[in-house]
Amino acid sequence: MKIAFLMDHLETIDPEFETTSYLMYECNQRGHTVFFLEPHDLYVREQKVVARMENIEVPRDLPIEEYWQRAIKCIKKEDRNFEVITEIDALFLRKDPPLNYEVIELLAPISDKLTVINDPGSLILGNSKLYTLNFTELIPETHISRDPKRLRKIIDTFGGDMIIKPLGRFGGEGVIKVSSRDPENLNSLINFYVKAFKPYPERDAIMVQEYLKEVKEKGDVRILMLNGEILGAMSRKSPEEGFRTNIHAGGLAFKHTITEKEKEICDIVGRRLVKDGLQFVGLDIIGERLIEINCVSPGGIPRINQLDNKKLEVPVIDFVEKKVSENRS
Repeated sequence: MKIAFLMDHLETIDPEFETTSYLMYECNQRGHTVFFLEPHDLYVREQKVVARMENIEVPRDLPIEEYWQRAIKCIKKEDRNFEVITEIDALFLRKDPPLNYEVIELLAPISDKLTVINDPGSLILGNSKLYTLNFTELIPETHISRDPKRLRKIIDTFGGDMIIKPLGRFGGEGVIKVSSRDPENLNSLINFYVKAFKPYPERDAIMVQEYLKEVKEKGDVRILMLNGEILGAMSRKSPEEGFRTNIHAGGLAFKHTITEKEKEICDIVGRRLVKDGLQFVGLDIIGERLIEINCVSPGGIPRINQLDNKKLEVPVIDFVEKKVSENRS
């Protein structure tokens, strides 16, 4: 099989802790042809979507660090393969957020002609923090607005700590805790986040959400979902000086046993994910409340593997092989 990975540049990635590197490594171990490309490598020739792709041709059974170094050498050769994208079997969209809409527009018309994880059109539905609004009964109290006065009134009325989240960032970037108990800074922070100096239509809407105290005591839970089913999970705890549990923000990973309530949340969300064509997804849960749904390049496989002595990349590639076989027939 030919399996391509559209992603960030390989040299920016630590292979030991990157889900994409484990997926590529597993494909290589199975003897599949592995291609690498970046968003700017897609173009159109004679009405067909074509990709400039590098063949990551590396021997099997190497340690993953050595595999990655050899993969980097492959892309430095600049000896690109020019493939009509529908002639490959599967494509993983693993570029970090924000979503690249040009890529989506190029791939969406042909997504029924190859296996794409996740489906391009579906990523438009699920790529932002707004997707959780499909599950209002599962999420904390949530408000979204670009009006500073309205946001200030929400926080004052709530009375306790709340979280401000920019809608388009990832990895906990820009997430802060605010409270009406700190009025001197609150107005300034709100104005900064919504860009209040701009005309109203050009401002950024932000999410203001109830702060769940459990995050400091117990952390949060990252659950990876594959085709609507639980693949694996880990808990994450924030460093002493913060509250953000994201690994990119310094959070630490711990072994986790999924609770009955978390299974219930996954069942509800999983059915919708399958319906919307989102096969490989990460859910973030705090205190039995759904916080985020990560559809664009979800991570967690390496750390869950280490904690649970598993190889979660194996069932993921099993699933892709099955999907390719079904599409061919």
